[in-house]
Amino acid sequence: MTEPGDGRGDLSIGRLAVYAMGAATAVLVLATAIILVLKPGPVLGLLVGLLVGLLGVVGAIAAMGYVSKRMTRNAYGRDPEDPKPGSDR
Repeated sequence: MTEPGDGRGDLSIGRLAVYAMGAATAVLVLATAIILVLKPGPVLGLLVGLLVGLLGVVGAIAAMGYVSKRMTRNAYGRDPEDPKPGSDR
């Protein structure tokens, strides 16, 4: 039986895209819920709403990167270590 990260190479690009976009969507839904709960007011509240929205976008990008890196490493294993200078490799 194969273990995760053994480098078997069975990665579906469609599944990777759906999972990455799902993670980003979850983070953006969370940011939207936070904005709706805070109910930002005219001036200061607008800045808070913009800050939460910006953090939501940054979090969505980070979530997509995390999910895609994890799925890729599970499928192909970790990168081999770079050879040392002067080695035969």
